[in-house]
Amino acid sequence: MNKPERRSVQGVELRAVGDGLPVIEGYAAVFNSLSQNLGGFRERIEPGAFAVSLHAGADVRALVDHDSAKILGRNKSGTLTVVEDEHGLKVSIQPPDTSVGRDTVESIRRGDLDAMSFGFVARDDEVRKENGETIRVLRAVDLFDVSVVAYPAYLDTSVALRSIEAAKAREDGCELATMGMYLDLLLTETDV
Repeated sequence: MNKPERRSVQGVELRAVGDGLPVIEGYAAVFNSLSQNLGGFRERIEPGAFAVSLHAGADVRALVDHDSAKILGRNKSGTLTVVEDEHGLKVSIQPPDTSVGRDTVESIRRGDLDAMSFGFVARDDEVRKENGETIRVLRAVDLFDVSVVAYPAYLDTSVALRSIEAAKAREDGCELATMGMYLDLLLTETDV
């Protein structure tokens, strides 16, 4: 029997949309990227790895550090959106106006939390040698949670706060040269 596993990536953004707390957005998983060493092997997620689970209606929760007492959202309630795109597993969380929600938003704003993680059960995987390294390739997984975490296994994305003005500028086609410049702009404009 397959047992639950968790993997982390840097990849959360906060976007202020409307009143209340900002929306937490980012990637809980990134395709075709190698993880850090996970204890003698590294891991890569293939595109489509989450598709069957998501299409089957997986009831996914958004948590802090995979702690079910620190819930930020749930797709069944409409406070969490999880979709696969060409880059990876895209997440949008509407955090609650609770101490957990506010504390998480503030920790992301300060840069103390800058990663996401996903909890899964592997359904189709393969272990192979590549350039002398042991690589586990995840082809299909059952997803059960996404989580904002402090320690990532994958280092491909980052955390930021987005203001309404920055989001509107982006929607109007304003693209910045680098994510770093964008994050600096967002952090100086955001006053949530």
